[in-house]
Amino acid sequence: MKYCQYCSKSLILRIPDGDNRERYCCDSCGAITYENPKNVVGTLPAHENKLLLCKRAIEPRRGKWTLPAGFMENGETMLEGALRETKEEAGAEVIIKPDSLYTLFNLPSINQVYIFFRAELANLDFSPGVESEEVGLFSEADIPWSEIAFPVVKTTISNYFEDKRSEYFPVRMFDVHHHPERKVITEIISDSSSQSTDHN
Repeated sequence: MKYCQYCSKSLILRIPDGDNRERYCCDSCGAITYENPKNVVGTLPAHENKLLLCKRAIEPRRGKWTLPAGFMENGETMLEGALRETKEEAGAEVIIKPDSLYTLFNLPSINQVYIFFRAELANLDFSPGVESEEVGLFSEADIPWSEIAFPVVKTTISNYFEDKRSEYFPVRMFDVHHHPERKVITEIISDSSSQSTDHN
């Protein structure tokens, strides 16, 4: 970021008065530009004992499999964004229940937050969108685990099939840390199942 969005003068990276982080500051008009984490939202579209996955047609991770998800747009809620991405990437209509919130991931090293909702396919009329090479339903045994695009997606899918055995789906939050040599560590920091002992 080089120029002020308000007056087009050059920006300076410094800590503003009363702040504790570096920001892009304009000493001409006094504007301060704040960069905040981006939200990525998506669904786990299910049908019977299978999940709908998309094979990515774009980078990053082109050719790898993922859940339908993408960046939120201005003016929409998290759930609205997740439904939009599901339609755009998988051509799928889904049914959402009141307890659909499922997994949340904090990725501070890349300034992103991921949120996934459980969903049921409204019908089997789905097809790949422009960002997907193909889409398909996969049972747990058929999931291409080594070809899953992102760690957050693999964790979400793994938890889903484990929870499916008991039909109890607690909401979980994770911290994801990226380390040198592409090492990724995922740590659970909140689990709604710890708030209740009744899973029936």
